[in-house]
Amino acid sequence: ACGMARNTEKAQHTLNRYVQGQREELQGPRATRPYLASECESLSDAEKWRMEIVREVGKKVSMIQNEGLAEHKIRDLNDGINKSLREKFHWEKRIKELGGPDHMKTGPKLDDDTSLEVVPGKGGGYRYFGAAKNLPGVRELFIKAPAVRPKRTRAQITKGLDADYYGYRDDDDGVLAELEVQTEQRLRKEALRRWRQENPEAASGGDADFDGLAAEGGFRAHVSLPSDKEIEKAILQRRKQELLAKYLSSEAEDLRQMSSANTGVRTCRPAPFKT
Repeated sequence: ACGMARNTEKAQHTLNRYVQGQREELQGPRATRPYLASECESLSDAEKWRMEIVREVGKKVSMIQNEGLAEHKIRDLNDGINKSLREKFHWEKRIKELGGPDHMKTGPKLDDDTSLEVVPGKGGGYRYFGAAKNLPGVRELFIKAPAVRPKRTRAQITKGLDADYYGYRDDDDGVLAELEVQTEQRLRKEALRRWRQENPEAASGGDADFDGLAAEGGFRAHVSLPSDKEIEKAILQRRKQELLAKYLSSEAEDLRQMSSANTGVRTCRPAPFKT
């Protein structure tokens, strides 16, 4: 049974080769892609060669996603992909020269999720795909230093500040004054409630008077204030004392002069001190 299976496989393989040969004879020899895109003079052929390169790139990109490949195999695949991408760029340029569509603008773009560009340039530069992005020494190429934010000067900081920033015109609309009155009344009531709780005996005697003052926003004097008549009386008494002191001082000076004349001792009155 095993021998018959091998013979069947060989016969099938031979048949496939025969069918392939017949197809090539009917279609003629397969044309090879020109080495230079500038050698192609047909727009349809240029489109065909471009699509062939796109298929090659897609195949290699799917192969390089395998993390189990050897390092040298991954590097070879990555180099082949970049070479094919550069060749595709030249064919797209040639297609545009022959009057075809601009695939460089309308075609899909490679983003950082698909590949990482390390050397910018025409045709996409040099990129790393799939497992090649995790090769030793490659990941470090894409680590960017954090951007340093420049320190602003004092003039730059205060450039956009005006009077509103400092609150100079907050009271113009009257809203803040109304809020302050409401807040003040609420705080007064809370303070009165706490004072009653802490001093129940003192609060029982004068609650009504205290409530009236708190409601009216007045103040209570805890010392007796003199009346206008008492103030005038105190000023008059003060002036009397000053005049009496002046009169007594002049009378004492006259008595001293008289005593000096009687004893024959001359006393000199000290001259006033000049500054």
